[in-house]
Amino acid sequence: MTSFSIKTFGCRVNQAEAFSWANEFQKHGLEYKKDFSQSDLVLINTCTLTSRADSDVRGFIKKVGRLNPKARLIITGCYAEREPEELINNSQVYRVFSNTEKGNLAAEVLSVAEDNKETSILPFRSRALVKIQDGCNFRCNFCIIPSVRGRSVSVEKEEILNQVKEFINQGFKEIVLAGIHLCSYGLDLEPRSSFMDLLQEVENLDGFGRMRLSSLDPRFLTPPLLKHVTSSEKICPHFHLSLQNGSDEIIHRMGRKIDVGNYRRILAYLHQKSPLASLGADIIVGFPGESEADFGKTYSFLRQSPLTYFHVFSYSARPGTTASKWIQIDNKKKKERASFLRSLSQEKNVNFRRRFKDKECEAIIIKKGKKGAQVLTANYIKVLIPYCPEEEKREIRVKITRITHNETIGQIV
Repeated sequence: MTSFSIKTFGCRVNQAEAFSWANEFQKHGLEYKKDFSQSDLVLINTCTLTSRADSDVRGFIKKVGRLNPKARLIITGCYAEREPEELINNSQVYRVFSNTEKGNLAAEVLSVAEDNKETSILPFRSRALVKIQDGCNFRCNFCIIPSVRGRSVSVEKEEILNQVKEFINQGFKEIVLAGIHLCSYGLDLEPRSSFMDLLQEVENLDGFGRMRLSSLDPRFLTPPLLKHVTSSEKICPHFHLSLQNGSDEIIHRMGRKIDVGNYRRILAYLHQKSPLASLGADIIVGFPGESEADFGKTYSFLRQSPLTYFHVFSYSARPGTTASKWIQIDNKKKKERASFLRSLSQEKNVNFRRRFKDKECEAIIIKKGKKGAQVLTANYIKVLIPYCPEEEKREIRVKITRITHNETIGQIV
C-alpha cells in the first residue's frame, strides 16, 4: 500500500488544500502517515510570504533528504511557484506543481500510486478546512501573494456545499472557511454571488455545527456583513482582521485604502455586538519609512483597542514588490519593535483569558497527547484538559479552572 505524508507551510488556504488532498488520497486507498520519515510520498505545500518561510521550506526538504532519502517529494505552493527550477534540480523531487496546476495534483498523485483498496479515513485535522477562494486582486506594496497566486478565483458554491456536507457526514463539528481574500468570494462568479450569501447557505445545511472564518479584510466588512457574522449562532465568535499597521502614514504607504479611524470603528462594533469574541489581527513592523513616531502610533492603537491577540511580523522584502526597492529599516530595530508588540499581545491575551476563569464553554478536541488533550473553544481559547477520554474532533463542554501566562487549564463537565 502506498503511503503519504503532507507538510504544510503558511496560510489557511494551504492547510485547506492539504486537508482536501489527504481526504481524497485516503478515499482511494493510500495510507496516511503522520511521520514523514515513514512515508513513500512526501507532499510539501510551500509558502513564500517571508524570507523566513523560504528558509523553513528549504530546511524541511533537506531534513526529508536526511531522514527519508527513498521518499519521492511532490512540491507545490507559493515557493514552488516562485522557484521551480531550484526544486526540480533536487534528485529526490518527483514533481513540482505550480499553483495553477494544483487542481490536477490529486489525480496525478493517484495515477502513480499503487492500486489500493479504500480504507478508513484518518483525519488530517480535527477540524475540517474548506478552501472557498484563491488569489487576490489587490497589490499591496509589501505583498508577493498576487504575483504567485494570481487574481481572485472563487470555488463554485455547489462544490463548497458538497464538501461541507461530506465533512458533516464524517463527523466534523467545526468547519473552517479559508481563502486568500475571503471577502472577495463570489464577485467573479456567474451569476455573481457574495461571501454573505455563501455563509447563509452553509449555515442552513442539515446537521451543520459551527464555522470559523479565516482572515478578513477590514476594507470589505460592510455593515450588513458585520451584523451577520456577529449575530449568527453558527459562526464562531472569533474574528481575525488583516490590519497590518496602526499608523495612517504607513497604512497608506503600504498601498491600503483605509485608515485607523475605520479600524477603531470596526473593532468597536465587533466588541460591542460580540463581547465574548476573540479579536485578532496581523501586524507588520519595520515597513520601509516606519519612524519611531509611526511605531508609537501602532503601539498606542493596539494597546487601546479591544484586540485580544495579534500576529506580529517583521517586514520582509519580497522580490518584485514595490516596497522591496525602498530604503530598508535595520533588522535589529525590526526585532525590537516586534518584541514590544508580542509582549503586548501576550498581556492582552492573558487578560482576555482571565475573563473566562470558572466559566463553561463548548470546545472541539483538537489534539491528544501524553499530558491530556488540547481543546479549542468557539472564541479561540486553547484549553489543556489533563484527562479526556473522548476522541479528537469530538465536541465537549469544559470548565476553565486555571489561567497562567502561557496556558489555560480546564476540565470536562
